[in-house]
Amino acid sequence: MSISAQNYMSENNDKNPFKLLESREIYKNPWITVREDRVVRPGGKEGIFGIMSVGDGVSILPIDDNGNVYLTKEYRYGVGRHEIEVCNGAIDKGETPIQAAHRELGEECGLQAQEMIDAGLMDMMGTVGKLTMNGFIARNLTHIEQNLDEGEVIEVQKISFEKARDMVMDGQITQATTAILILKAGRLLGI
Repeated sequence: MSISAQNYMSENNDKNPFKLLESREIYKNPWITVREDRVVRPGGKEGIFGIMSVGDGVSILPIDDNGNVYLTKEYRYGVGRHEIEVCNGAIDKGETPIQAAHRELGEECGLQAQEMIDAGLMDMMGTVGKLTMNGFIARNLTHIEQNLDEGEVIEVQKISFEKARDMVMDGQITQATTAILILKAGRLLGI
């Protein structure tokens, strides 16, 4: 049994209705790990789960004083198209989620925020893996120079909050953390 599977199963042992029989790592690169777990299901039959683990990250929705949001447009290889999204990124080793949020906001959007409102956790792949995003709403914004990572091509789009919410509701925005944060911001900020 792999260490990560052992830790996962022991952390959730009191509420986990599955019994882990065996866990083996299938694939690993710097960004993801894929493992296969052989389990006994709650009904007593054996089965398998393919689990992908990705490092935790942050998602940030910047909103200016005029009610505009700053979204990114970036080609996403996994879905094979450009996506309109909030600012998303990984939490680097040694960083707190809020430190990562400030760093990613500067790198991707060219913005600094005086205020980061915690919008909660978002589990993105509960059925097939673990990817938890820490959501933030960035306020009191200042423009700085965008500082993209190697290989990133990101276009920042400034649109009204109302238009962004409409884009979620009519399916123009389909990326999950973006939709969640836009809808949460409406409720949290009363807009």
